[in-house]
This record gives sequence, structure tokens and C-alpha cells, in this order.
Amino acid sequence: MVDEPAKRFEMTRARRVLNATLGGFVKYGLCPPDTYLLTTRGRKTGFLRTVPVNLVDNDEGRFLVAPYGEVGWVRNLRADGFATLRRGGWIELVSVRELDAAEAAPVLREYVDHPRSVVVAPYFDAPPDAPAEAFEAEAHRHPVFVIVRTTTIRI
Repeated sequence: MVDEPAKRFEMTRARRVLNATLGGFVKYGLCPPDTYLLTTRGRKTGFLRTVPVNLVDNDEGRFLVAPYGEVGWVRNLRADGFATLRRGGWIELVSVRELDAAEAAPVLREYVDHPRSVVVAPYFDAPPDAPAEAFEAEAHRHPVFVIVRTTTIRI
């Protein structure tokens, strides 16, 4: 049996259409409770970029996980440190901090051990029942941000 690496993310036309459709549902609050629209400011252009994301919300806090690796919103968030999360008629202004591998491992495990794993599991090498060390080894490929400060407004 060949040990194949995790699948590499590609933004296809179908994925853009799916994100736009899902974004419309999230904008009106017709989505699962952990799904939000993340808006970041482009690090080069300054334009606002919006993408649907799933948060991990547990006793340790609220976390943004990048299941597809270092994509545009991750680089924008690293450069700025601020973003907005929107669901329904509520917008949260958030400040984030990136976690190191040891802190990110339990969050990654919880992210993969969820029904969403049907979509994101091919992008992870470690299965949900893998030891913490396996997720710690993957942490460099899947950045995790903790939300450290938030302000919520109604629109």
C-alpha cells in the first residue's frame, strides 16, 4: 500500500460557485451554527475578501482552522491580525493569534472529528482517531488561529 500525501487544495470554478451559494445562505443565517463568513483585508491590494469558514468552539475558546492549508485568507489574517465574522444579521470584529503546533493539535483533532470531515478529511494525513503527535506534525500545514478579542454588532 502506498502512503499518499494529503490532497492539495485547488480553487476551481465549481468551488467558487459553491462558496458563493453557501455564502448567501450564511449571510441570511440559514446555515449550521459553526459556519460563518470570514472577511479579511487583502495584504497586497487592500480589497476585502470573504470566504465561508467553520469555527471550532470549545471550552478552551473559539478557533479558526485552515483545513486547506495556507490559502489567501490565512496569509491575509497573518498580515493584519483582524477580520470580521458574519452570520445572519450579526457581524463580529475579531482579533486573532496563531497557535503553535502543540496548542493546535487538539483543535485540529476536534476539527477532523466532526461531520464536516466528509469534505475536509482528504486534506489531512491524520485520521480522527490518530494520536496527538500526528496532529502536531500536521499543524504546520493547517494553521489554527484563536480568537482573542471580539466585538459584536447587529446590522
